[in-house]
Amino acid sequence: MSSIPTSLQNLIDEFAKLPGVGKKSAGRMAIYVLKNSSDKARQLADALVALKEKVVICRTCYNIAEGEQCPICSDPKRDRVTICVVEQASDILPVEKSGAYFGLYHVLGGVLSPLDHQNEEQLHIGSLIKRIERDGTKEVIVATNPTTEGETTAMLLAQRLQHLDVKVTRIARGLPVGSELEFADEATLTRALQGRGEL
Repeated sequence: MSSIPTSLQNLIDEFAKLPGVGKKSAGRMAIYVLKNSSDKARQLADALVALKEKVVICRTCYNIAEGEQCPICSDPKRDRVTICVVEQASDILPVEKSGAYFGLYHVLGGVLSPLDHQNEEQLHIGSLIKRIERDGTKEVIVATNPTTEGETTAMLLAQRLQHLDVKVTRIARGLPVGSELEFADEATLTRALQGRGEL
């Protein structure tokens, strides 16, 4: 028989289901909620419910939104002739945090993965082609992850877009800032050398 009250154990179990959260962290979060006021707990619960009730998928780029369009698609200040293609909506945040990109996005909803039964028809490639044709897009930046599936998906995109009047580029891969050559793997060094630029 557990020495922990059932309601506390249930909350720990729910927190532990979150990605990257172990049992110890889940326990600390549950105790934090328990120590705080009922109002704080209610705010957390309300935020979770509102997230599920209000958040939808942007009809243009498949990013997360609270209306028909996400804040990026509806921002008139964005560069409207450049689209950065990412695998998931969660991939947009690190690009935005970099402060180096001011265009639009297109979320594929995954990558080609035969083992996971993910094929081309399940990705948002057709709608990307329609956007490019409709909106006069000048450049598509493919920002899929440097995995086998990500690279395969990038090659497929390049093939599907080659008949369009659009420049297709791939984000550069290379050494992270602050790293040392002796610790870099061969694939990373190869990409760094291939993506080299003028000083």
